[in-house]
Parts: sequence; structure tokens; C-alpha cells
Amino acid sequence: MTGTEATTKKALVAMSGGVDSSVAAYLMKENGFLPVGVTMMLHEEDAASIVGTHSCCTPDDIEDARVVASTLGISFHVVNFLEGFRECIITDFIETYMRGETPNPCIECNRYMKFGRLFEMAEKEGCEKVVTGHYARIEYDEKSEIYRLKRAVDKTKDQTYVLYFLDQQQLSKLAFPDGEYEKTEIREIAEREGLFVASKHDSQDICFVPDGDYAGFIERNRDDLPGEGDFLDMDGNVIGKSKGYFHYTIGQRKGLGISSTAPLYVTKIIPEKNQVILGSNDDLFTREVHAINFNLISMPENVTYQGDDILMHVTAKVRYRAKDTSGVLTLHGDKTATMLFDEPVRAVTPGQSLVVYDGEYCVGGGIINEG
Repeated sequence: MTGTEATTKKALVAMSGGVDSSVAAYLMKENGFLPVGVTMMLHEEDAASIVGTHSCCTPDDIEDARVVASTLGISFHVVNFLEGFRECIITDFIETYMRGETPNPCIECNRYMKFGRLFEMAEKEGCEKVVTGHYARIEYDEKSEIYRLKRAVDKTKDQTYVLYFLDQQQLSKLAFPDGEYEKTEIREIAEREGLFVASKHDSQDICFVPDGDYAGFIERNRDDLPGEGDFLDMDGNVIGKSKGYFHYTIGQRKGLGISSTAPLYVTKIIPEKNQVILGSNDDLFTREVHAINFNLISMPENVTYQGDDILMHVTAKVRYRAKDTSGVLTLHGDKTATMLFDEPVRAVTPGQSLVVYDGEYCVGGGIINEG
């Protein structure tokens, strides 16, 4: 490919200052694109001041991305998305907890910021592709003319769970070059190309709650919070006082502050009564899970139609680190879905996502509203 041809294809690369997005920018340049590096300024919490956190989007991360862009010889921009991030992500995070659910803000950030606001910017910049450092793959099936979201080569780093909301138009514009490599190979490429972030740690914490104190963050950002509530056993008997229902999540055992002869776990949250139900580990298992706003990326090969319902034999996860469990998904005409697992799954949590797979391919997913 000639230099002239290379410069006619532009790719907007979301650069977080980490090794994955840095190598993604390099790989796109190697593939003949002219990368345009962009770092999003999303929040004002200074995670860099909190010792021991592995957060992202800090001032240091922005500077790291700038240095990498300079090393690669590509343009670099910092875009201020503070207002949009607070409105779409932080407000939703707080409201989800107030409904007695547990949010996944990283999914919402991907949905509204990375693959929302950045797509708008890419169009203005004349970029053919939007690129991130996610570990996933995209395939185009010429027979069906459908884009499919495929698990990454490195199964331990696969991030298709947080990408289940993507549609066909977005998939046609996206590139995930890291998905074709093992994580060790990504670090080796960075080292070989002189990118100083080669050994930088991976971000793990929620960027705007770097100390992990979700309840404390809510208390600092909302006034009309309930005070102490009741802990109830599975029979409805009051067995203690809680700090307020928004302090807890399904499956939680630690930090309950209540003594018992047997381990107790949060099994249900009733926000309207400020009550938290506690039970045994066995009480956390269920086979049936319901989800709303289900996004279907691509159809599995073997499906059955029953009126407006679509039945498919698939596997699914009820959280990012959960194992794939087989079962039958019924997708209803109103974009709700019911998953009947072949074996019980643990700690199904409203607010988290039910993400469905057909072998290597992510079929789609929705927000869990009942387990």
C-alpha cells in the first residue's frame, strides 16, 4: 500500500493511555489506516490521588495516551465529555442503585460514550472506522450479509459481554484489532515498538469510584437517601438493622454486620420498604432469568418460532466473570427475554446483563430485571 492510499483511510482510535488501546492504534496504522487518537475526559474524580487503585481516565492516563500518540506519529485530541458522562452514566449509576439493582456502568459507558459520542466525532472527522482496545472480534457473513460479534482469541480477556448492545450499523464501522491476539502478544508488540505503556497495569476499578466505595459515592452525590432499614430472613422476620438498602447487592456476604450461626447472603432487595432479605447460599440459585431491552445481534442457526416468540438453544452469562451455562432462551416480541437454564445459576442480580452466546458468537443480551 502506498503512503497516499494509507492517508485516505482514517480511523478514530479511543486511546485510554493503556497498553491495549495503544497497540490497537499501532495495529491500525500497520493495516494502512491513518489513526486519529482521541482520549475522552469523562469525570473529575482524581483516581491518581487514591493509592492502590487501578482506574482509568485519570490525568496521568491522558498524558500517557498523548505520549504514545507522539511515539506513533499520529494526531491526538482530548475531548471533554464531562457533562454527557454525568448525565448518561453517573446519574444512571445512582438511580439504578436507588431502584435496588446493581448497575454495570462500564457497559453503559461503552454504549453511550465510546460507541455513541465517538461515532458522532468519527463522522465529523471523516473516519471510516472507530477503533478500541477491546478483546473481541467482528466477522462478516457474506451469505447472510450479517456482521457477527465473536469471542476474542484470548478467552481469558474476552470482552464480548460488555459489547452485547452493538447493532449491525455499529459493527460495520468498528474494529477491534487486539481481539486477534493473546494479551501476552499485545504487551510484546508494545515492547517491540517502544511504547512505554508495555508493562502498565490493566484498569479494573470503576473510573469514577476508584476506591470501590459505591455507597459512599452515592451519599456524596444524592441527598434524599433512606437511613437504617431492616434485615429480614427468608420467612419475613426482622433479624437486624441494615445501613440502608443501597449499600447492598445480591450475593453479598461481607459487610452485613450481623452475626449468625450459618453464613448469610443478600438474596433480595426491596427498595420501597428499605428492606434487605438474607438467606443461605442455596437460596441464591435459580434456573429462570428475565431480561428487558434485549438486543439481538445475530440469529443462531437453530431456532424455533412460536407465534411472536423465538426459542433458541444457547449458553448465557449472568455476569462478566460467570461461566457459560446452557439453556433455552425465549425472545419475546416486545424485546423481553426469558432464559431457562439447564442447571441453576447463582446470584442473579437485577441491573446486571444477561448475555447470550451461540458457540463463539455473541447472540445479544439484555438487562436482568428478575431472577
